[in-house]
Amino acid sequence: MFKFLGNYFSILQDLDSIENITESVNQGIKFRGTNLMVLVFAIFIASLGLNINSTPVVIGAMLISPLMGPIIGIGFSASTYKLSLLKDSIKNYLFATVVSLITSTIYFLLSPIDDAQTELLARTSPNIYDVLIALFGGFAGIAAITSKHKGNILPGAAIATALMPPLCTAGYGIATWQLSFSLGALYLYFINTVFIILSSYLYLKFTD
Repeated sequence: MFKFLGNYFSILQDLDSIENITESVNQGIKFRGTNLMVLVFAIFIASLGLNINSTPVVIGAMLISPLMGPIIGIGFSASTYKLSLLKDSIKNYLFATVVSLITSTIYFLLSPIDDAQTELLARTSPNIYDVLIALFGGFAGIAAITSKHKGNILPGAAIATALMPPLCTAGYGIATWQLSFSLGALYLYFINTVFIILSSYLYLKFTD
């Protein structure tokens, strides 16, 4: 029975080589050129979606967001003891976070809509479900990167972990001087970050 189930749930035959995984992670953590422009565009789209209270627009922004790259990079480099990659991942994560905050703040400073809609309010008070979503979304993300057959898992994981809306909400709080919004949203963002890193680390240790 256990052997039968093990054959179905075993992921070892689907794992890519460590060289290919490392290359994928290296590409995902960089925020220059196209990757940086996609991040800025995605933040604008997510901010617009939050501003007009449109869930489909927010989901569309998360679908193209490259924010998960450096976060998974931190978990991957920590589990494989690649210190230079770990430093690069942390540096790019912080850079992407600052760029996202600046972009969303600029948007909300220019936007004529000042009211906090339900999509914005939902990102100001984290709960246990947000933690679980980030944890399992992180598992899905690292499974996609380490697999030979990546498919469309990573964009789906980016939607599930919802990294962009909290950053946009934080930008709204800064633009409207509602610091409680910013603090709650950043708390949610960093909680998601920590649990995506944790799930990436545990997944890689399990498959090592």
